[in-house]
Amino acid sequence: MFGEAPRAGAWIRATLVVAGAPSTALLLLMATGALAPRPGSAALLVTLAGSAAVARIWLGNLGRLARQIRAASNGDGVPDLTVAPLLPSVQDVADGVTRLARNLAERGALVESLRRADAAILEALPDPLLVLSADRTALRANRAAREMLGGRQGTDSRNATTAPPDAAALLRHPALAEALDQAMASGEPAVADLVLPVPVMRDVAVQVIPMDPPLADGGRVIVLLSDRTRERAVERMRADFVANASHELRTPLASLIGFIETLRGPAADDPAAQQRFLQIMAEQSDRMRRLIDDLLGLSRIELTEHQAPSGRADVAAIARAEADAMAPILAARKAKLVLNLAEGTAEPADADQVAQVIRNLLDNAIRHGRDRGTIRLAVAPGPAPDGRRGMVLSVTDDGAGIPRDHIPRLTERFYRVDKGRSRNAGGTGLGLAIVKHIVNRHRGTMGIDSEEGSGTTFRVWWPGG
Repeated sequence: MFGEAPRAGAWIRATLVVAGAPSTALLLLMATGALAPRPGSAALLVTLAGSAAVARIWLGNLGRLARQIRAASNGDGVPDLTVAPLLPSVQDVADGVTRLARNLAERGALVESLRRADAAILEALPDPLLVLSADRTALRANRAAREMLGGRQGTDSRNATTAPPDAAALLRHPALAEALDQAMASGEPAVADLVLPVPVMRDVAVQVIPMDPPLADGGRVIVLLSDRTRERAVERMRADFVANASHELRTPLASLIGFIETLRGPAADDPAAQQRFLQIMAEQSDRMRRLIDDLLGLSRIELTEHQAPSGRADVAAIARAEADAMAPILAARKAKLVLNLAEGTAEPADADQVAQVIRNLLDNAIRHGRDRGTIRLAVAPGPAPDGRRGMVLSVTDDGAGIPRDHIPRLTERFYRVDKGRSRNAGGTGLGLAIVKHIVNRHRGTMGIDSEEGSGTTFRVWWPGG
C-alpha cells in the first residue's frame, strides 16, 4: 500500500516539512517556561515520530502515483491509483489523474480506430496510391500500388506502410518529378502522363496532391496513379486490327472473288475445274479463319499484358500434352519429335497461355523444319539472366536457319523472313508475336539462336522452379 521506501534525504526533508510548525511551537513553549522540559521533550519526540510516519506514507503514495503515471504515459493502460486513506488529498490527485488517463486512453483508442479505418480505406482503393514525405520518400502504398510496382499481392492493411520496391524508380521519372515540383511549389494539385517501359509497357495518368497540414505519419504529398494501359491498348487494337486485317485479308479475299467469278463463268460447266477451285477456295477461307483467330487472340493478350497472371503451370505436363496433340501434323511432315522434359512449375503463370506458347513454337518448328527432320522439345530448371529461379523451355528445329539480321524482327506482327514460303506453309505471321506478348505478361524472357543451314532454337524462361 505504501509503495517503495523513500530515499533517506527525501524522507528527512519531508519529515522536517511536516514537523516544522508543531516542533517550533513546542520549542518556543519550552523556552518561555510555559511547558515543562520533560513533557515538552516527550511531545517533541512524538511529533517527530508522527511526522516521520506521515512523511513515509506521503512519499510512498507519491512515488507509486508517479510510477503509475509514467506507465500510463508509456501506453500501459489506465493506472490503478488507490492510495492510503490517511492522505485523502493525494487520493483526490490520484482520482483526477485516473480520470485524465482514462480520457486520454479513450481518445487514443478513437485515434487508433480512425487510423485503422483510414488504412483500410487506403488499402481498398482500386487505383494505386503512394504517400510521400517532404523529401519525396515513399512512406506508404496501398495494395494496388504494391501489385503495380512490386508485382506482389497483399491483403493485410498493415502492409500499407510498406513502399513497393519499384516506387523509387517511379518517383525518378522526369514527368512525375516535374509534377511534384509544381505541386509542392504552388500547393495545388498537378497532373502528368507517364509511360513506364518495365517490366511491361504501361500508360499511367498521375495526380499529385499536396497535403497541408501534413498527415499524421509526416506525409506531405499523395500520388494517385491511374493505369490507362488497357484503354490505350483498346484504342491501338482497333486501329491495328483494321490496318492488319485490311492488309492481310486482301490477298485471300481477292482470290476468293476471282474464283467465284470463274465458277460462275468459264468453269460453270467444268466439274474438274470446279473441284480444283473449290479446294483452293477452302484453303484460302481456312487461312482467313486462322488469320482472324490469331488477330483476335493477339488483341486479347495485349489487353491483359500489363497484368501479371496468377496460378501455376506444370510446364513439363503441358509440353507433353501439346506434343501429343501435334502428332498428326508431325506425321504429315514425317518429322520426329524428341522430348527431354524435367519436372518443374512456372509460377505465377497462366497454364492456357503457357500451352499456347508451346503450341506456337512447335507449329513454327514443324512448318520451317526439314521434311523427315527432327524437332527437339526440352524443359529444364534454369536461372534467368538476372539470377531468378525458373524453368527454361526450348524448341529446336533442323531447318534452313535464319539470317542473323532478321532475328531481332522475328516477333513483329506479320514479319516473315521468306514471305512466299511462310504463306505456302500456312503461317499467319502472328505466332511469334503472340509468344512474345505472353512471355512479357509472365515477366519471362525469350531468346533466339540460329545459324543459316543449322536450324533454329527458341528458348523461353518462365519464373518459378
